Amino acid sequence: MSRIGRKPISIPKGVNVTLSGRTVRVKGPKGEMSFDLLPNINVELADEQIMVMRNREDKKTKAFHGLVRAMLSNIVTGVTQGFEKELEIVGVGYRAQMQGQKLVLNLGYSNPVEYVPPKGITITTDSPTKIKISGIDKQEVGQVAAIIRSFRAPEPYKGKGIRYVGEVVKRKTGKASAK
Repeated sequence: MSRIGRKPISIPKGVNVTLSGRTVRVKGPKGEMSFDLLPNINVELADEQIMVMRNREDKKTKAFHGLVRAMLSNIVTGVTQGFEKELEIVGVGYRAQMQGQKLVLNLGYSNPVEYVPPKGITITTDSPTKIKISGIDKQEVGQVAAIIRSFRAPEPYKGKGIRYVGEVVKRKTGKASAK
């Protein structure tokens, strides 16, 4: 069996999980999410736990077993605690600020870059060089962070650009002076 897939998912207090047909709905203090089950994967609710099981033993179903368990676990975590990614901006004159719901980034281009986050995602700027992205959907939070990072990815010579907090940018040496 899948090592990840066979672990039960505990349901915390204040979280309501319902199974209707092939759809699992999870409602918690931060919001509500649903997940459509993949073929040959079943879910059982018992004793404040979610158990994920599979019907077949082929390679694809085994892979989906662990995937579905991880997705359901992320949904339960999302509706209780939420997910958060932090970005930092490195570079002289590079800065970020919120204008209403819009994130405005000055990244050395001739015009500022404007980004409107999708529904369910909250972006805050604690300082002009820090961006915090939060929401209940782990995949969507990561995707928004990747989109914002792609506006000016860190370059390897001076390290300027947008990077994840804690990300290490491998630096290259510049041209060696000719002798």
